[in-house]
Amino acid sequence: MTTGSTVQGLRSPAMRHVLTHLITPLLMCLGMGLAYLGAFAAPSPHHLPVAVVGTTAEVKVFAQTVQDKAGNALDVRTVPDRQTAADELMARDISGAYIPGAHPEVLVAAAGSDTSATVVEQIFTPVAAAQGAPLTITDLAPTAHGDPTGQALFFLLVAVSIGSYASVAVLGGVGGSLPMKLRALLVVGTSFVVSLLGALFAGPLFHLVSHGLWGVWAMSWLYSAGILFVGVGLHTFLKRWTTLGVMVLFVMLNFTSSGGIYEPALQNGFFGSLHAFWNGAGYLEGNRDLVYFHSHGLPRGIWTLAIWLVVGLAVTTIAGVVERCRAAAASDAALSDGVASGAVVSDTVALPVLAGATAVDAATVLRTAAPVGADKRQAGAAERAVRAERAEQVEEDVEEEVEEAVGV
Repeated sequence: MTTGSTVQGLRSPAMRHVLTHLITPLLMCLGMGLAYLGAFAAPSPHHLPVAVVGTTAEVKVFAQTVQDKAGNALDVRTVPDRQTAADELMARDISGAYIPGAHPEVLVAAAGSDTSATVVEQIFTPVAAAQGAPLTITDLAPTAHGDPTGQALFFLLVAVSIGSYASVAVLGGVGGSLPMKLRALLVVGTSFVVSLLGALFAGPLFHLVSHGLWGVWAMSWLYSAGILFVGVGLHTFLKRWTTLGVMVLFVMLNFTSSGGIYEPALQNGFFGSLHAFWNGAGYLEGNRDLVYFHSHGLPRGIWTLAIWLVVGLAVTTIAGVVERCRAAAASDAALSDGVASGAVVSDTVALPVLAGATAVDAATVLRTAAPVGADKRQAGAAERAVRAERAEQVEEDVEEEVEEAVGV
């Protein structure tokens, strides 16, 4: 291959097409690195709430000593008795409690966050060792037998999320020619199927939950529908960049702030703050509250998912209005072009007659009109060819978008 042909190849439309599509995976690499490493690379406690059980002056001095040594890493409080500590732990107001005495005990709830429970154990184990007493670890919220690590609900979140945002490329891209109302119905149906798969994973297949399976299914449907409505609505505006957009919303910022690996108190402030209102956190914490914590914080999780669904419905509604406006404008433009083309042909034929042409001149006009009609047919054929080429290009873009989404 000569230098000239190489340079020509680098400047070709095909090369520009490839380089343009490489932008998406490179941005995904950048975003995933920033999100996952920023959220998970260096976990450390930030105001992790723990309790010390007791009302004596000695206990209060001990609690203050622990607070002074820990600084901003812990928020240490005292509670009067073991039952109060257990109630606050099950209400998820604290991450653990230490009961000093001749037989020291640590209360944790591994189902809320196994990593936080481990941190609490690491904090108080040296204290008990210094007293020369064995430390008893009591888990008040053990996970189901199908979830020994306490992370299975997080992986269920991942599965439902992938099924949802990957479907966006199909419904928004391949289904882009369908009316928005029909796409909305497909969103409802697709999210229903995804939620059934989620319930199948959580129950019969892997036994991730011991009860509350219907609630897990309902929250899966609510969560999936919210993702799909947001994604399908955004597709009207983002087009082939939709895959990157939904990845930012429902992977990079979603998984990292859900609390599935580390709860907010072990993350930096950015991801910890997202946990308060992001849909993945609402889904995961809602399921945890339902299955392990007597539905204590369940309403908050449901409200979070409901708000995201409302946002998705709003985005989809706006997208439908925009698409109708675009279609109306395109139709008016096509009609205007058609009227203008017809007027040119009509004037070409009628002008000699209006100028007082003889019968011979009229015959001449009729003969010259034939090429004009042929030119019009040739123009129509060219226009159809251009439309076919554009449709083929759109189909290629849709296929690439689906491949990107499924590949991710």
